[in-house]
Amino acid sequence: MQRLTTRILLADDHGLVRRGLRLILDAQPDLEVVAEAGDGAEALKLASTTDIDLAILDISMPRMTGLQATRELHRRHADVRVLILSMHESEQYLYEALRAGASGYVVKKVADRDLVEACRATMRGEPFLYPSAVTALINDYLRGARDGQQPRDLLTPRETEVVKLVAESYTNRQIAEALVISEKTVDRHRTNILEKLGMRDRVELTRYAIRNGLVEA
Repeated sequence: MQRLTTRILLADDHGLVRRGLRLILDAQPDLEVVAEAGDGAEALKLASTTDIDLAILDISMPRMTGLQATRELHRRHADVRVLILSMHESEQYLYEALRAGASGYVVKKVADRDLVEACRATMRGEPFLYPSAVTALINDYLRGARDGQQPRDLLTPRETEVVKLVAESYTNRQIAEALVISEKTVDRHRTNILEKLGMRDRVELTRYAIRNGLVEA
């Protein structure tokens, strides 16, 4: 049975930042900060001793960066989801965060606006990126396509349509309406797609869609 409250590990090397973020998160009835860390190594240690659902990691921390900690968390605790916090709207950092296994990337200057929704989206298995990041990822694919990279033909045409809509944040009901099929059929398609691709949720499907050019620019 799914927990009603998301238990969060918050890691940032600035105590004032942690306190501010904790106030935002703890004010929500469905979010609770249960552990805090000042660097990536401490975050990794706490993840092994604390029952958490989500880790929010600053990208730049001493001893072990947020990216390094994300890779290790992904390897050791695959069920724990990760959000990266950063001061910068940086394509390079964004790509590294996604490659490391993060489910989302939140820019600190708008954390008061975005962080709560990012947590909820991540726990629904949906990606969360700052608005210009989506454009950057699509443009990156288009550059690759011009260089002759082609998507792998692993899915049926209908499954490809479903993945496109999932990556564009359509709900099951919206997908069913768009494709004129039942929600049960959408569920069956998603299950088959995840099994074919060896993936577990919308976040990984969205990464696949972006890498393979299934998302329309």
